[in-house]
Amino acid sequence: MNILLILVLLFNHVDIAQVDGAIGPMTASYTIRAIEKAEQDGAECLVIKFDTPGGLDESMRDIIKKILNAKVPVVIYVHPAGARDASAGVFITLAAHIAAMTPGTNIGAAHPVSIGGEMPDEMKEKAVNDAVAYIKSIAKKRGRNVRWAEDAVRKSASITAEEALKLNVIDVVADDVDDLLSKIDGKEVDVAGTTKILSTKGATTKEIPQTFREKFLSIISSPNIAYILLIIGMYGIIFELSHPGAFIPGVLGAISLILAFFAFRFLPINYAGLALIILAVILFVLEALTPTYGPLAIGGVTSMVLGSLMLIKTSARAFFQISIPLIITVTVLVGGFFTFALAKVFLTRRKKVVTGDKGLIGEIGKALERIAPEGRVFIHGEIWKATSSVPIKKGEKVRVVAVEGLTLRVEKI
Repeated sequence: MNILLILVLLFNHVDIAQVDGAIGPMTASYTIRAIEKAEQDGAECLVIKFDTPGGLDESMRDIIKKILNAKVPVVIYVHPAGARDASAGVFITLAAHIAAMTPGTNIGAAHPVSIGGEMPDEMKEKAVNDAVAYIKSIAKKRGRNVRWAEDAVRKSASITAEEALKLNVIDVVADDVDDLLSKIDGKEVDVAGTTKILSTKGATTKEIPQTFREKFLSIISSPNIAYILLIIGMYGIIFELSHPGAFIPGVLGAISLILAFFAFRFLPINYAGLALIILAVILFVLEALTPTYGPLAIGGVTSMVLGSLMLIKTSARAFFQISIPLIITVTVLVGGFFTFALAKVFLTRRKKVVTGDKGLIGEIGKALERIAPEGRVFIHGEIWKATSSVPIKKGEKVRVVAVEGLTLRVEKI
């Protein structure tokens, strides 16, 4: 019997995953993969260390559906001290087979927020009622405090770890992972309709880290990073079109644009805002190809500012918004660049032409012989055939008034 116990302890292990940040498509993808990995490698349970301000409803529901149908016990552990479990995170925690928290953490404030701007009162009420029904069904299924779950949604109730344990919102308060595994050892959980007794005391732990792909996509799916990629891509393409053959700006611009649009797949994008930014790109390209000296550039800047503000269709969650200071910085840089460029264009247009036929008009020279009406003049370091409507004596100063082929029409000064 002792030998069997030793063998169980030797081969018994617990998988560890970590969710730190907003709940979004990439978070859902990683969490679902972690659960599937724990199922495949025969883990005693999966512990997900949790620290989230909330996130998207669709991603939250994907995670909850996976947890409720998991073939391995899932333990949500709000950790470390100072971490929070808010909004969408509350739903996920209540859905776990075992909910645990570290002292110094809090849970709650699950009131649904508006998406795409302010909602009418009727829509707000429907969203709240839907969220309440959902969280109550989860809490009831896991035998947790249904009344508090409703208050977390309707009243944005938030409580400490100790209060959560006392109110039967969570199952365990533990200082660290080892303490957690010791306290949940022997607990009975319902896993896919089957009762399982956890054997976690002394079990080895195995981390399930994010893959390179998940880390990379998590980085570029940040609204600010995606927005910066979009701006870099836009300027790269504009520079390439205005300076054909540079290649490197065009290649970098194309790659940045592709990454930006790929990242937008994982964000709550307002397509009207995206359309305005695309319009801004088109206007900038047209300004670069067929300079209008102002209108198209001004339209492009205006379109980009409006599109940037509208791009992410949520006004209540800062972690899914583009930073306002970033938008202001980009706008100032774009506006400054085109103001500088247009000023240079206007100054250039006001300068006297110094090349070609037009560059000769107004130039002062000297008659090399009598001009009546034809003769030769010395202009701009060159000898030209010239004509005049009035006689001009040899040696007199003349001014060019027109260029007719290879002949200059001049007048006497």
